[in-house]
Amino acid sequence: MKLDSYWLDTAPVFTGGAQGPVEGRADVVVIGGGFTGLSAALELATRGVSVTVLEAGRIASEASGRNGGQCNTGVAQDFASLAARVGLEQARGFYRAYESAVASVESIVSRHQIDCDFVRTGKLKLAAKPKHFEKLARTYEVLRREVDPEVELIPADRMRSEIGSDGFHGGLLQRNGVQMHMGKFGVGLAQAATRHGARIFEGAAVKQLKRIDGERYELTSARGVITADRVLVATGASRVGPLQWFQRRMAPVGSFIVVTEPLSTQQLDAFFPRRRSYVTSLNIGNYFRVTPDNRLLWGGRARFAMSNPHSDEKSGNVLRKGLAKYFPELANTRIDYCWGGLIDITVDRLPRAGRHEGLYYSMGYSGHGVQMSTHMGRMMADMMSGSEQANPWRSLPWPSVPGHAGRAWTLPLVGAYYRLQDILF
Repeated sequence: MKLDSYWLDTAPVFTGGAQGPVEGRADVVVIGGGFTGLSAALELATRGVSVTVLEAGRIASEASGRNGGQCNTGVAQDFASLAARVGLEQARGFYRAYESAVASVESIVSRHQIDCDFVRTGKLKLAAKPKHFEKLARTYEVLRREVDPEVELIPADRMRSEIGSDGFHGGLLQRNGVQMHMGKFGVGLAQAATRHGARIFEGAAVKQLKRIDGERYELTSARGVITADRVLVATGASRVGPLQWFQRRMAPVGSFIVVTEPLSTQQLDAFFPRRRSYVTSLNIGNYFRVTPDNRLLWGGRARFAMSNPHSDEKSGNVLRKGLAKYFPELANTRIDYCWGGLIDITVDRLPRAGRHEGLYYSMGYSGHGVQMSTHMGRMMADMMSGSEQANPWRSLPWPSVPGHAGRAWTLPLVGAYYRLQDILF
């Protein structure tokens, strides 16, 4: 079992990285070489803007290359609850932002001919308890009436046509969902950006930010110093660099994934006949899908802990047991990959984007980042060009996480709370 991301291990090598020191100036410097930063760099470069990306490690090697490989419509919380809290009109706007985000991913893949195993499958949310299906049914009525007429409710007696497990009590199908190979997509974004003139420096962790005036900054990195007319912070849950203001506003929650050996076509047809993206309705639930080479990717919170090799291996054992619970026929299937990563969760689980002290930023995707990070890279390019209306999250205040100072010592307490919620509800 490799303690590595399947996406990163099976991705092509990025060959367009900038050589030599970081120096000079750029119209825009992007901090972070994940999907947000790479998408922004690509969009800016195609417009003739001089753009430099500073990535602390390897491009797309954190959340962008360590996630569950799902790219779907849908905010990170129940739509009816969201509408009750922020109002129906704004909730519709947020939901449609995610629809636009899926479309952004598809258009980038098509326009730049990125080979990333892109396929439309839809997302099926699975009721882990009978009473959870009742809640899904209520959500279905609101979604179908207000914002998504294509949504479909799958009752328990039809579930066998969707998934080969008796562990679920119905589901909610959202058709606007796609899958792709995250590592190939990340490398494809980076290669496209460099073809259009962007400079991408790996191993260039930002150590110091010095404001010159307005939006101009001097950035000191591990590979040199550069001056930027504008700076985009696209670091997500990363704790690298002098970015404490952002770090206090997101809880870095660990998420863990295992990937099996390749399964036979007969097994896949029996268990996952429509090859959808799947997510269960529990707070500490699971998300899963079939990979392009016919493996089962099975992920979840598993343990509320940070990711490291020892923690990943322990979490992998938890995930293996969960997989066997829902699919006992796969209990003895070999696990080839196991890894973890960090999710940048905000208090209300909605993204944040805007400006702070002259710095542009977009992050806080709260586990729904594949599509939104890519989309927001493009939107931040618009925003830095003067279009404030391009930012769908512009009206949201961004409070810090209560009691959180950018560290993760509270994670076991958070995990205990959500486990209790799953038992009671």
